[in-house]
Amino acid sequence: MKKILGVILILIAFVACKNDKELKSDIANITVDIPIERFDRLFASATPKDLPVLKSKYPYLFSQKYSDEFWEAKLSDTLQKELEREVDIAFKSTAQIEGDLELLYKHILYYYPSTSVPKTISIITEVRNKVVLTDSLLLIGLDNYLGEDHYFYEGIQKYKSKNFRKEQIDVDVASAFAKAKVSRPLTSTFLDQIIYEGKQLYLMETLLSQKPIHEIFSYTAAEYAFAEENEVNMWEYFVSSKSLYSTDRKLLSRFIDPAPFSKFYLAFDNETPGRLGRYIGYKIVASYMNTNDVALKTMLLQDAETIFNNAKYKP
Repeated sequence: MKKILGVILILIAFVACKNDKELKSDIANITVDIPIERFDRLFASATPKDLPVLKSKYPYLFSQKYSDEFWEAKLSDTLQKELEREVDIAFKSTAQIEGDLELLYKHILYYYPSTSVPKTISIITEVRNKVVLTDSLLLIGLDNYLGEDHYFYEGIQKYKSKNFRKEQIDVDVASAFAKAKVSRPLTSTFLDQIIYEGKQLYLMETLLSQKPIHEIFSYTAAEYAFAEENEVNMWEYFVSSKSLYSTDRKLLSRFIDPAPFSKFYLAFDNETPGRLGRYIGYKIVASYMNTNDVALKTMLLQDAETIFNNAKYKP
């Protein structure tokens, strides 16, 4: 009996390995080209006489709330010039970003073949908007990715600035895509919310198959290790505190919303990474996908109760 079971397990592993290789090959064979238009450089080198041409070519980058005089003044604004200089130093080339985005969109087109590859433009946002993604346009605020210790980010809380790195660009784009594909739950229990977040993270992991898992969570490696090591304790806390079916909105700020740490109201809170509810939601979704023969798109449409009841989640 043991020998038969061993053969079955070997066959399952062989089939899984073969399927994985075929999937990688299918994705690799998709052709995607995502050149980044450097609007940040075009604006940096422009004169007032160039503005009409830029406004004609990029009307969506010039808000009509502001007059021509405003844009002319911005051309020589001290802060704008400093941002342009630092961005130019950090991003002499965007080849790596283009490669990362092309790999991401190969995955997107494999799972969502009707998706349009967006026109991609780099801009400067005065450290406000990281990425903006629509069906046809992707804007990347490069000044949000100069490195976590850049002097521009002094005064910004560390839990935010630690992800102001170029390695997070494709993660932020994948996150924007996932938000568009995962509908918000119709009910508002804590379980609904963590599985909603877990769906997004699972989709992001699928689309960023070569990205370290901690980067997908916007965690450091140590923060992700903390989540793994304390998964059982966190789950027991949520169960014993009867949080899963609670509609208390404070649970969102404690365990889901961006924050420097999660709030269990325990002595070690300051040692925890923020948003740990998302981690548990992701693990429930991953368990569901591992124990059920369900297509990715089908799972994304299913309600939290169905996923939870069939996940066989046992940390």
